Amino acid sequence: MTLPVTGVYCAAATPVLADLSPNLPAFTAHCRWLISEGCDGVALLGTTGEANSFSSAERKAVLEAALAGGLRGDQLMPGTGVANIPETVDLTRHALAQGVTRVVMLPPFYYKGVTDEGLYAAYARTIEAVGDARLQVVLYHIPQMSGIAISHDLIDRLRAAFPQTVVGIKDSAGKLDNMEAMIARFPGFSVLAGADPLLLPLMRMGGAGCITATSNLVGRDLALVYRGANDPAQAEAVATAQARIEAFRNLSNSYVQLPAIKGMIRYLTGDAGWSRMRPPLLDLTEAERATLRARLLTIGATVQGD
Repeated sequence: MTLPVTGVYCAAATPVLADLSPNLPAFTAHCRWLISEGCDGVALLGTTGEANSFSSAERKAVLEAALAGGLRGDQLMPGTGVANIPETVDLTRHALAQGVTRVVMLPPFYYKGVTDEGLYAAYARTIEAVGDARLQVVLYHIPQMSGIAISHDLIDRLRAAFPQTVVGIKDSAGKLDNMEAMIARFPGFSVLAGADPLLLPLMRMGGAGCITATSNLVGRDLALVYRGANDPAQAEAVATAQARIEAFRNLSNSYVQLPAIKGMIRYLTGDAGWSRMRPPLLDLTEAERATLRARLLTIGATVQGD
């Protein structure tokens, strides 16, 4: 069965300048590099991209910069879900106006303990207010950050009401059995892994691909796993790529993940500016950066700068 959204999408990090505004030239260069490494697209302005630390105007500027920098609309999947409906509608309409039809949409996440009925109402009102048949929504399940779980019953109801619009889910909860259950229950629905090491087992059970943080670093390996997961002739190459993916993911997760990802990009590019975070997130300490650099060398990375 053909799935509507497939491939390796990088949950792209967002570099910032000394004044903490988005570094648009560095971001667009990074996006082009990700595509050259084999990523099918860029899922910008998500958790890894620090989206909820940026204003709507800044988020629009980042998306426009990626397009101006040479990426096509069908290569981009911006996060447009925020804690209120009007801004979610505005960000989604802006993406569509730029020719970007696929978005990743968090549920409204401030109030905890909300019901499926409330979440359905929020998603339905948003989709209806956008009012564009081109729109494709990938739901974003990341309860460890949002505090809001997207249940299978909610997915079922949204798919029934908006079958051409609600086309997939990014599952960042890290539970393979949850993804397997969605694949079984929702034929034709794109289930995308939010954790890099889970791409391989997910592809072997009929998954659609991934949207992951470590693809900022090992997109080439993820692309190889995505394309070769079910090809016995590529088993050795896939195993090698999977080991590299796991090494980078484990390294990033041994620190606070988002500053670690940006710190790793810093050392792979030689651009110290990549380490900057927008508060409340902070850069790694000097000691942490030193150990991160040393550990990158031990997993075979080519390191630049100090």
